[in-house]
Formats: sequence, structure tokens, C-alpha cells
Amino acid sequence: MNKSNFCTDLITWIEKNITENIRLDDLAVKSGYSKWHLQRIFKSHTGIAPGFFIKAKKLEYAYRDIIMQKDTITTISIKYGFESLQSFTRAFTRHFGFPPSWLRKTQ
Repeated sequence: MNKSNFCTDLITWIEKNITENIRLDDLAVKSGYSKWHLQRIFKSHTGIAPGFFIKAKKLEYAYRDIIMQKDTITTISIKYGFESLQSFTRAFTRHFGFPPSWLRKTQ
């Protein structure tokens, strides 16, 4: 399997399991590569390390949920594995430039 297909399959798996606690060890087992080699391949294909990719995807899915669902922001933050509302809000604000509460208010 070429590296592009491998990364596409891995990204699909990440997105299907986005609410799980996905660790680099899990990705290495899933891929059959060492953690070091997996990170090199993934970053060369996507331009971003797997850990940052997973966090960004979790935030993108949380963004969508804030817009489309009635769940509280706290519930959404827990769903995507953030340890606290504060850590979720910090990560969300860093990623999007505004807090999740602002997004909820504008919808």
C-alpha cells in the first residue's frame, strides 16, 4: 500500500473513532509501523503531526456539534475527550480565534 492510501485510511479510521481517546500507540498498532516511522509518514503526507491532527479534528467536530446540537458545551467537551471545560475552551479559542460560548450565542 502506498503512503498516500495508508494515510487516507488512517485518517478515515481517526474520524470514525474521533470520540475515543486515540493515542499515538494506538495509531502505531493500527498502522503496523513504529511510532517514529508513523509520525514521519503522516507528517510528510498531511503536513502535521498525528497528535496535532487528532486534536484539530476533535475541535472541528466539536465546532460542528456546538452549531448543530443542543448539548451543553461541557457535554461536547467531554464527548471529545477534553479533561475540563477550561482546557476545551482554551484549545478551541486557540484553534478558531473565539471561544465556544461565542459560537453558541451567534447561532
